[in-house]
Amino acid sequence: MPRVVALYRYPVKGFTPEACEVLDVLDQGRIAGDRVLGIRFANSVVMDDAWSKKHEFIALVNTPGMARLQLRFNHQTLRLRISIDGNFWFDEALDDYGRKRIAAAIENYVLQLDENPLSFHPERLPLRVVGDGITSRYQDNEAGQITLHSRESLAAVANAVGDADLSELRFRSNIAIEGLNAWEEQSWVGRKIRIGEVMFEVLTPKGRCLATQANPYTGERDLPILKTLVYSFNQEKPTFAIGMVTRGAGGKIYLGDKVSLLD
Repeated sequence: MPRVVALYRYPVKGFTPEACEVLDVLDQGRIAGDRVLGIRFANSVVMDDAWSKKHEFIALVNTPGMARLQLRFNHQTLRLRISIDGNFWFDEALDDYGRKRIAAAIENYVLQLDENPLSFHPERLPLRVVGDGITSRYQDNEAGQITLHSRESLAAVANAVGDADLSELRFRSNIAIEGLNAWEEQSWVGRKIRIGEVMFEVLTPKGRCLATQANPYTGERDLPILKTLVYSFNQEKPTFAIGMVTRGAGGKIYLGDKVSLLD
């Protein structure tokens, strides 16, 4: 029977993950502490507490160099700590002063990168930190979906792209499992599964973007993940992992929890 082997949440949209031993799935189908902050462009007309597409944020899709930043977010004190290549950079609270300092530091860092979305777009400045640090709201789609992939599917992509050490962090899933055939999770679309005490409905295969081509440690675009998914696996569009929502109450998911197909 397949089991959970890794759990992740992403406090700041488009930034590095937190590896977790347990995830708290909320009744509304999101993960507590996941995508509770974002770094949004100044010219976005969307309210700060509203969802918007990822292209209105600084994120890996438009700024691969963000992968070099290591993030630690204290969910109790609402403080954001970031290091660069393992070296401490800053630790700030989410008050007005701290938000401005965070935004300015990220802005200065991004402008020094060869690939960035700011250099020729002054209308996107100054950046602003959005989100209250508590409410999960900045997932890839407005409804919010929890994402899952199998390590067997990851191994298939690693073999096709020629990198035996391909990191699952490229795909930014919340849940990684083992114990399936490669791509078996894709057959669950339209069905219900249970992970630990939480029941999910699998809604869709997860379409992929340029963020997957950024090395999650160096920030370099080093592998043709999108082309590999399409041509090596006969996909119409690059797809990896599945998107799910809860049906009924939420609950906790732990490392080692069993995964069962319900229908």
